[in-house]
Parts: sequence; structure tokens; C-alpha cells
Amino acid sequence: MRGVMNPEGASGHSSFAALRGFARKRSAAESCELCSAALSPDHEHLVEPATQRLVCSCTACAILFSGQPSARYRRVPRRLEFLGDFRLTDAQWEELHLPINLAFFYRSTRAGRVVAVYPSPAGGTESLLTLEAWHQLEEENAVLRELEPDVEALLVNRVGPAREHYRVPIDACYRLVGLIRSNWRGLSGGAEVWEEIRRFFAGLQPSSNRDGVNCDA
Repeated sequence: MRGVMNPEGASGHSSFAALRGFARKRSAAESCELCSAALSPDHEHLVEPATQRLVCSCTACAILFSGQPSARYRRVPRRLEFLGDFRLTDAQWEELHLPINLAFFYRSTRAGRVVAVYPSPAGGTESLLTLEAWHQLEEENAVLRELEPDVEALLVNRVGPAREHYRVPIDACYRLVGLIRSNWRGLSGGAEVWEEIRRFFAGLQPSSNRDGVNCDA
């Protein structure tokens, strides 16, 4: 699994450069990148905070990095929660200065701040996020202070009439990034990509109130 494009312009290096493979189809058989054990389609992931590299892992290896924030890798949790009472007004969204109505936010150890990323035809693109805007959201939504750094994110869907907010594992966000990148056609994306986005979020809804949800597809 390799990264998405440079979030800060063509002149810099993306902190997501190691995640580009989410935009490609997975191989028929995958193995744990730590011990080479065969993996099931719904296998776990680890994140290397220093590079933001996502690593495919068997459950046994993933357990080794549970609850170890100073270790080289962090285990990506399976928790997926629909935040039905999340408070985010249209005015607050505008203050985030995001070019599209779909984005995710996570606390990056490497960057030392909260990072906002929105999907694009070329991959995930990072947007500048003011601390003032984020602190205001934290004050109104305590769940944001509970997100595990590097491995959990707030996923916001405001496409069309939707006003949906989810607490999700970071690999689900990059699955969405890859889905959009691989299905985008022309200037507007085409009907297929918007149907895929609709299906992605429809798939989150039925299971969003349970912990331990598998977020791989």
C-alpha cells in the first residue's frame, strides 16, 4: 500500500506518499508485511507515524502494537461510529476553507497538528487548517479530543443534502480516497464515482453504532 499525492503543492513531498496503493486494486493474495503470514480480505492495518505509511498486518502482529503510542507502529482500531449529534454549522464548515464537501481530519504526530484531507482525482490532498477553527469544533464536540492520533479520523460527508459525521479508522478514509481516484472520470467525476461514494457511506450507516466493525472492502 502506497500513498496519495502531495497535499501542499507540487513542490513538496507528501506525508501520504506511502499510501498510493489505496488507489489500486489489491492483489489476489496479500501477506502480513511484518511476518509474511497470509492475510484475509478483512485484515488489520498498522500506521507508521513517522512516514504515515499504512502497513498490512495479521492480527497477531497488530496486537503487539496495541496501546504502545511510542512504538514504531500503531494499530489501526476497528471502531466505527456515526456521530448523530455532531455539531458543525454551514458557517463553521465554510471557515475550514475546503474546496469540496467531503473531507477527513486526524491528529498527525509527524506534523504536530490536526490535518485536514479531502479526496481528489489525483488522491488525497491536504488543506491548511487553522487551529482556531478546529479548537472551536473541539469545544462543541468532545469526541474530537478522544480521537487516537494517526489512526482515527473525523470523516465528514456534506455532498448534496448529506450532513454526516463519522468517527472512523484511518484506513477507511484512504479506502474512500482510493475509490474516488480509481473511479473518477472527466471534469465532474462521472455518474459512476458519485454512485460509489453513495454506496460507501450507505455501507457505513447500518454498522455505525457497533464497535469492532470491519472497514475493509
